[in-house]
Amino acid sequence: MSDTVLLGAPVLQGQSPDKHWSDRCIDLSRAVDRLTKVASQDALILLRASFSAPRVQHLLRCSPSADHAALATFDNTFRPAVCTLTNSKLTDTQWLQATLPIRDGGLGVRRVSSLALSAFVAFAVGTLSLQETILPEGQCQQDEFLTTYQSEWTASFGVEPVGVLSHRQSAWDKPGIAVVRSQLESGLVDERQKTTFLAATAPHTGDCLSALSTAACGLRLDDEAVRVAVALCLGLKV
Repeated sequence: MSDTVLLGAPVLQGQSPDKHWSDRCIDLSRAVDRLTKVASQDALILLRASFSAPRVQHLLRCSPSADHAALATFDNTFRPAVCTLTNSKLTDTQWLQATLPIRDGGLGVRRVSSLALSAFVAFAVGTLSLQETILPEGQCQQDEFLTTYQSEWTASFGVEPVGVLSHRQSAWDKPGIAVVRSQLESGLVDERQKTTFLAATAPHTGDCLSALSTAACGLRLDDEAVRVAVALCLGLKV
């Protein structure tokens, strides 16, 4: 993989993105092993907020990683972790739903493979004017990765975000989320599944998954309560 990166890239001299992705996969594997030793609610919060996609956000934004093989390795490492921490067995469809944001009916454990394209493009577009300001006139060459990724994004999702929205990763990520939701909804075959999914995507349904486990505020859930909450969210048999 090319060592070409944008401003602020984490790749150090003598190292390639491959080395950094390999290190992050090892870190995740170590974290997953240790998370099994703590309460399910705490472990799920830590996995979602610290050890999954947020842990590699800098790599996704600063390095052209959309086609990197390590993305699948990273995702495949934390999928069984989610199953173990929630004491649930997820089908491919249920796992796809789990990787949606909480407000869209998921558990918020985002797949890095689904974020790589939007993260890089948002950061690249957002820093173009800064690069033009810093670099001498005529020295800011066109980024081939950005051009390629923008074309891929447009082919998949249509019209690009413009103005201020073009600098926000969420704006580039939103159409991909909509595609997954549409895919999930089209696969619902009975009324129970449809009702469960609609309930999971209703406002505030997933608040319990976002709440910090504070016993003094009555927000501390035991492992069984977490299992039931996840089962109801993803349509599992309780």
